[in-house]
Amino acid sequence: MKRIAFIAITAGFVLTSCASSPIDQNDPNKNTKQNAAIGATLGALAGAVIGHQKDHSGGALRGALMGAAAGGALGAGTGMYMDKQEQEFKQALAEEQRRSQIEIQRLQNENLKITMNSEISFASNSAKLTPAFHNTLNKVADILSRYPRTTINITGHTDSRGSAQYNQQLSEQRAQAVKWYLMDRGLASNRIGVEGRGEAQPRASNDTEAGMQLNRRVEMLVIPNNDIQ
Repeated sequence: MKRIAFIAITAGFVLTSCASSPIDQNDPNKNTKQNAAIGATLGALAGAVIGHQKDHSGGALRGALMGAAAGGALGAGTGMYMDKQEQEFKQALAEEQRRSQIEIQRLQNENLKITMNSEISFASNSAKLTPAFHNTLNKVADILSRYPRTTINITGHTDSRGSAQYNQQLSEQRAQAVKWYLMDRGLASNRIGVEGRGEAQPRASNDTEAGMQLNRRVEMLVIPNNDIQ
């Protein structure tokens, strides 16, 4: 087994050595490059194990090389797919970002997180979308429809005013309202999950109005499918 691990790590190192140099954090393709390197290393290990089981001599090395190539391609494919989607979101929602109405984050696991300030998306104590927010959601829906190999999890959050039960219900209703709107714009229901967290996960203290405003939000997590190549 030590021989398998040594061969896999060696092959993975050779095939991903280009990732050892520092990656420019401003490089729009940095996530793709990092993901390709990780995929190559994991693929090398899996390939070595399979190859060793079939051929105890050179099979492990051949399997590591083939696995690294396949894993690197899969990792790069996912990263590139999400890179393009992230860029489109940032371009389409540039004005909303400038006004601090929306935040777009790229997470380490390639997910995209879009945080929508509920002050501009919902009226106070209401789960009805404001007319002004329709244009923003139209942009979001348009991009999501052109990247069908993702799923979307929508989570509602509130501040701590009112009872915990009321806040939980309101957060669920707001998340559901966003889902219904996206479905009306053509997204399939089975791509979208919803949940409410009520007041349980604040981003800031509820002791100030500014903190409560940050806590009132709807978060959308865009998750790539496992089979993107």
